[in-house]
Amino acid sequence: MEEQQPPSSLATAFPSPPPFWKSFTPESTTRIAALRAAELPFPRQAQDPACEVPVRILHLPAELRNLQPPEPPVDGSYRCFGDPFRLDEPLPTLQALGLEQLYTPPGTPNGSSKYADRAFILKRIAKSLLLNFLELVGIMSIDPEQYSEKVDHIKTLFVNFHHLLNEYRPHQARESLILMMQDQLERSRAETRAIGEMKKKVEGILEGLSVGLGVEKNGLENGVDVRHEREVVEEGRDVWEELEREFGVV
Repeated sequence: MEEQQPPSSLATAFPSPPPFWKSFTPESTTRIAALRAAELPFPRQAQDPACEVPVRILHLPAELRNLQPPEPPVDGSYRCFGDPFRLDEPLPTLQALGLEQLYTPPGTPNGSSKYADRAFILKRIAKSLLLNFLELVGIMSIDPEQYSEKVDHIKTLFVNFHHLLNEYRPHQARESLILMMQDQLERSRAETRAIGEMKKKVEGILEGLSVGLGVEKNGLENGVDVRHEREVVEEGRDVWEELEREFGVV
């Protein structure tokens, strides 16, 4: 008789961490951060990892491959805790799940008055949860054996509350994407402004150097205070050091 296969560790109620968590050591994260910085055309300031899309590196050492996020699913399907899911899978209704629905489903939130109806339903369910919890406390103090019916009511309220929140997920995803794109746009504008200011500084230095060279060609360097020329050269050196520090220009 064949031995039964043990259930998948990903399908258990409390699954263990995935095995690749051991790859996230301080040394490995430092190495991959250096490799990502080398892939950039010019150095950039460190950003929030939660908002910044990491640079994909084609050829990584074997010990660093788990630190790079996987590519988006090509066929629109993925696995989470051992179960298959699809990106375009619609949210099932409570009736389809065989659960009791305590509210009339409002329309999709689009910024109209229906938005207020959905918020009003959430407030009503939250108040019902508090009331049922107080009733459960009273039942437990008088006749604890009668708790099951009230617990079922609380479960139904939580399921309806959670399902109503899940209907907001597409809206939340759109808003998160808008914020991320706005943040990237602001960083690009800041870098453009910094480049423009540095350009003006370089033009001023070059103009000062051309004036100094013109004075020297006219033979007027004798008796002329050369301190101005030295100041121009020092300022030019400061500008190039600033360029190298900010944008990696050498």
